[in-house]
Amino acid sequence: MRKIFVTIYCLLLMLPAVTALGQLSVGVAGLSHDHVHLLMHQYKKGQVIIAGIAEADAQLVARYKKAYQLPDSLFYPGLDALLAHTHPDAVLAYNAVAEHIDVVTACAPKGIPVMVEKPLATTVEQAEKMAALARKYHIHLLTNYETTWYNTNQFIYNLVKQQNTVGPVRKMVVHDGHEGPREIGCSEDFLRWLTDPVKNGGGAIMDFGCYGANLMTWLMDGKAPVAVTAVARHIKPDVYPKVDDDATILLEYPQATGIIEASWNWPFSIKDWEVFGKDGYLHALNSEELQQRKKNKYEPLTVPTAAYTDNITYLAAVLNGTVKSENDLSSLENNLIVIRILEAARRSAKEGKRIVL
Repeated sequence: MRKIFVTIYCLLLMLPAVTALGQLSVGVAGLSHDHVHLLMHQYKKGQVIIAGIAEADAQLVARYKKAYQLPDSLFYPGLDALLAHTHPDAVLAYNAVAEHIDVVTACAPKGIPVMVEKPLATTVEQAEKMAALARKYHIHLLTNYETTWYNTNQFIYNLVKQQNTVGPVRKMVVHDGHEGPREIGCSEDFLRWLTDPVKNGGGAIMDFGCYGANLMTWLMDGKAPVAVTAVARHIKPDVYPKVDDDATILLEYPQATGIIEASWNWPFSIKDWEVFGKDGYLHALNSEELQQRKKNKYEPLTVPTAAYTDNITYLAAVLNGTVKSENDLSSLENNLIVIRILEAARRSAKEGKRIVL
């Protein structure tokens, strides 16, 4: 009997922390992405355990230590050192998009899942290498978007796909943008790579174009568009000398059209989603307000709270097997198509022609 108890106890010790403690233990790859502040607030609230932070920039480390009262013991000069000393349930990437592949290269052979901040990669070549590693080593490779956790977006999907509220989808329009990353006060560490054509892959076309590509791929059941056409503008070359700051992307599907408007030039922040069906129209104005129109009547809809409203609870559910991330907004399959769309959009804007996928 004692032998059986010891065996069970040892097996329990081998389970991930998300199962034993009800919390995720995560490694953090980089601190230069300002979205990491969201994770830090989750950490301070006791919603997640930080196993370690990999960051080579001494001033960044000092700034985050001071801002969040983080102990020296959490910090490592690089991801390899972090993984040699800790055993996180997953690693979250908060570094330049072009460096996401380095995180997957380090984590995949160790069987450690990875969640990157949007978008997945800067090029199709990078994305496919990352996917190959994830499949070879059987790890989850997920992408985190702010708009995934909007109750309105989740409800639109339910109304269209489960309830058939507006009939077959004919057109989708996504507006994503704000005054500009410098104008809204993004940190210099973030701006240094966000406005770099290699490290970020582009400007607004990448930073905000990915949201629409992600949502439309989801609503189109994981299918890629037939063709992509894009126009990119350089309205503020004095502020953003190296990258575009405004883009319009047209996606052609067999029975529908998608329009993505991405900008660093708007008077205020907008993240909305319009879906036109054969029988009606849905408009998510933001994360909580949703309107429906049929003929001449507009009506606000009561939006239920989605099953998952942040990346940490969702990631825990994926690792526990509660959620199957196959074609959802964070899935590898969806985000491989997103990168194909974005790469085609960059090429279309540069060459001035329609790109057939």
